[in-house]
Amino acid sequence: MSDSLIVPSGMSRRHFMGHMASTTLALPAMQFMSSMTANAAALRKANKSCILLWMSGGPSHMDIWDLKPDSSKNGGPFKPITTSADGVMISEHMPNVAKQMQHMNIVRSLNSKEGNHDRGTYMMHTGYAPNPTVVHPGWGSVCSYELGQKLENFDLPHCIAINTPGQPAGFLGMTHSPFMVQNPNAPVANLKPPAGVDADRMGRRLQMLGMVEDQFVSQRRGQAPIDHKAVYNKTVRMMNSRYTQALSLDKEPAAVRDAYGRGSFGSGCLMARKLVETGVTFVEVGLGGWDTHQNAFETLSQRLMPELDKGMGALIADLAQRNLLDNTMVVWMGEFGRTPRINQDGGRDHWPVSWSIAMGGGGMKGGQAVGSTDRDGVEITDRPVGVMDVIATMTKTMGINVETQYTTPRGRPMKVVDAGKPIAELI
Repeated sequence: MSDSLIVPSGMSRRHFMGHMASTTLALPAMQFMSSMTANAAALRKANKSCILLWMSGGPSHMDIWDLKPDSSKNGGPFKPITTSADGVMISEHMPNVAKQMQHMNIVRSLNSKEGNHDRGTYMMHTGYAPNPTVVHPGWGSVCSYELGQKLENFDLPHCIAINTPGQPAGFLGMTHSPFMVQNPNAPVANLKPPAGVDADRMGRRLQMLGMVEDQFVSQRRGQAPIDHKAVYNKTVRMMNSRYTQALSLDKEPAAVRDAYGRGSFGSGCLMARKLVETGVTFVEVGLGGWDTHQNAFETLSQRLMPELDKGMGALIADLAQRNLLDNTMVVWMGEFGRTPRINQDGGRDHWPVSWSIAMGGGGMKGGQAVGSTDRDGVEITDRPVGVMDVIATMTKTMGINVETQYTTPRGRPMKVVDAGKPIAELI
């Protein structure tokens, strides 16, 4: 059990970034030499990383991971293809990922119980159903808190979200909330100094800001001013850090950019690889548009699945080729799956009862399909898995004690893993 009392964050990362844009920190920091001594290789050896591929809207698992070609009423038009994992078949529209399936696993028997977008998003990111009395930290923030802060002299955030806001840190505090990259194909806001303010002037402004921050902290106004000051200070360091090169794709070879795809998802996957290679603990990459209640199969085959397949396939292959996959867990999920039944509009609706996610790397066994559903994809017929079991598997894979427990500001104990067990077939 952690002996730290975790107190409210008081502010969100979004608030911080917006506030920063209207203050002196939107201006260039002093051009001083970085004091960092750790190199990327040492950071990679010291820590595991996770890349979460988040499919916002509820991805159609039956058209990706658990096809039912023998079901006349639920099967849909897509055909399964063989993969590099013996006996594991996935959609014909995922040929690049199929070549990498020996590294990944499919969990085909997940019951998450939450079929609402907001509630499902919260549960899949935290393991918990929403509760009005507490805001649970996103699992990525847990990784940042437990692993990232142990790495000294490192100027990037340890919880980064690309194309998506991610899940806030809740009572773990704003220093562990996701740092959002809105567009991986564009420069990150506020990291490039504009013209007009020289180093001396910037230094004076930062000194004045520091005095104001110190005054707030000295007045014992709780944890929020402390966290606020810490995030500002790290942002200034980040503006001058060589590690920020990981947040830019400008110098990547054209062949690499093309392999991942130059859209926001493929570019986000490439940036995620650069970030974990540099030493970042948790990166979430979003691909939205999966709420396919109508015209699902055209949307999936023409837009969503080609983009997913290219980015995800290139990411896994690249991590493996760079010897990063054993130390980097890759997880694919959304807030729920979609109904086995095809509706009257040619789409599928919300379905949290028996759906699929994919996960691998980080030292997991690979090339497996865990659990199964019946011929029509409705009922789980083997190896039911709950959300906390998924969280437990991810937690153990990252080397975090599954018994880890925090104390909320109101004195309430909160476990990272509550009653879940790691999926034994994967560990």
